[in-house]
Amino acid sequence: MTNTDKIFVIGGCRSGKSSHALQLAERMGRRRMFVATCIPHDEEMQARVDRHRRERSDAWNTLEIPINLAETIRSHSPGADVMLVDCLTLWLNNLLMQTQDVKQIQQYIGDLVQAVKTAPQAVVLVSNEVGAGIVPENRLARLYRDLAGWTNQAVAAACDRVIWTVAGIPVTIKP
Repeated sequence: MTNTDKIFVIGGCRSGKSSHALQLAERMGRRRMFVATCIPHDEEMQARVDRHRRERSDAWNTLEIPINLAETIRSHSPGADVMLVDCLTLWLNNLLMQTQDVKQIQQYIGDLVQAVKTAPQAVVLVSNEVGAGIVPENRLARLYRDLAGWTNQAVAAACDRVIWTVAGIPVTIKP
């Protein structure tokens, strides 16, 4: 790994992707920035956020950024050796709560990809794989699934490495 690697960690729910991404990022520099996209709307989600916080050491600077990931990567690059973004599917959820305009969301995705490609530091991104299930029965769920698939493809293409996690086992699918 180098100090400018772009790594995408993808997997299903509870696959171990966040833990693996955290372990990778901790080996990529001393100035660590965690970019959290989750907006906890209930106690259970808040408990998940709190658990994730406890998993990180005090060496992490945490930013809670529900929407503006590209701008955050660009503006905070000088202050970090590595940025860990967790997670893109929650980010897409936040975007869909703001707008269902596909072109506008695709612009956010394109901006994110460009920011990742040009970031001077290492970037590790986490996302859920949602394309292995059935076709959802409602329009919004199908739109979400499609946007997640497009985002995952675009981010995977922009990254140097892609790691798929399954049952806690990281499998490199793009070296």
